[in-house]
Amino acid sequence: MAKAEKAQAPKTGAKTGGKAKAAPQAAPAPPVRPKAQGKVPPRLGERFKTAVVPALMRERGYTNSLQVPRLEKIVINMGVGEGKDNAKVLDFAAADLATISGQRPVITRAKKSIANFKLRAGVPIGAKVTLRGTRMYEFLDRLINVALPRVRDFRGISPKAFDGRGNFALGLKEQVIFPEIVYDKIDKARGMDVVIVTSARTDEEAKALLAHLGMPFRE
Repeated sequence: MAKAEKAQAPKTGAKTGGKAKAAPQAAPAPPVRPKAQGKVPPRLGERFKTAVVPALMRERGYTNSLQVPRLEKIVINMGVGEGKDNAKVLDFAAADLATISGQRPVITRAKKSIANFKLRAGVPIGAKVTLRGTRMYEFLDRLINVALPRVRDFRGISPKAFDGRGNFALGLKEQVIFPEIVYDKIDKARGMDVVIVTSARTDEEAKALLAHLGMPFRE
């Protein structure tokens, strides 16, 4: 019995005749630094917050900043009718649209078959892209301050292109007005439709918003 009890006794640091050595403590973890985002807020977005909102509240009598209409999205559509016969043409159009918007476009397809146009349902006939947030403000900034002034004999935009629900539509004849497009690398000049969707309830409110953002309306 004595031998069994001796064998069951736990082992300690009795070999050296002293106490057991304590385990080494782990080094403290270094402080975590916040990662640098490297993003610059869009200039037009900052202008909306700091200048446009206070100005519209004074002019329109809004009591709350949330009542001020704002941009919701911008839809750019490029129709390519010849895409039903030549898929390569559609690739050129999609590449131009991606270069202009900075976002991959979606291929649009015909919803109905029209015999007079030799069009069948499901055939690709264009490309479109929907911009929100930072890309939306950056595109509108380039459109207003860079692209539109490059239009030949430009005298302003017609203020009658609203749809009655606070949305504005603009037609462009050529994609080369954007500096991102290299004229020697395009297959042909193509137009596009730009639809600016706002949260305004009336066309008057939407026009005031776009005017404060710098949209050059024709008098």
